Amino acid sequence: MQYKCKMTVIDKKVFPELQEKYLADPKSGACPFYEVGAEYIFERYGDEDTFWTQGKGAHCSEAWDCFSRYIYTALQGGSIMRNWTNDEHMMIACCNDGTRPVIFKIERLDYKVVYVDADSSAQEKIAAEIKNLDGVTDAVYRADKNFIEVFMDRNREVPDEKIISVAGKVTRID
Repeated sequence: MQYKCKMTVIDKKVFPELQEKYLADPKSGACPFYEVGAEYIFERYGDEDTFWTQGKGAHCSEAWDCFSRYIYTALQGGSIMRNWTNDEHMMIACCNDGTRPVIFKIERLDYKVVYVDADSSAQEKIAAEIKNLDGVTDAVYRADKNFIEVFMDRNREVPDEKIISVAGKVTRID
């Protein structure tokens, strides 16, 4: 089993009365760095390690300090917020900016990497068939890596045998 982390900007707030009272620029407004609806995917598989590369200037440093620990936990397959949210693999977090906070939804994505001995067009068809398996939420052929990512319901792992029964000539599953 492998893990990714998806972070979605779900809201931005601005408190003009606090900005007026406390900030050097009392009209600074909402956060200019993030937009509602923006999604970020973090992964650590093979030669990919976007946790470190996205953390270097791709995110506001104040926000990164607030949510990076949850992303790191998700990438290691851990429970992000046990007994706090209604899904322990999901967290709602926000940045430290008290006059214009940004609110993020952070989710652990569980998946398997499936290597199939087939050409790219066959692998795309296989990915489409795998999507129909019970417990699979998505299946994507990664042409850049020549494997299929099979995403699963976080609370129900799909057995390798089910994937193999659809995929055929599987050479490896991680």
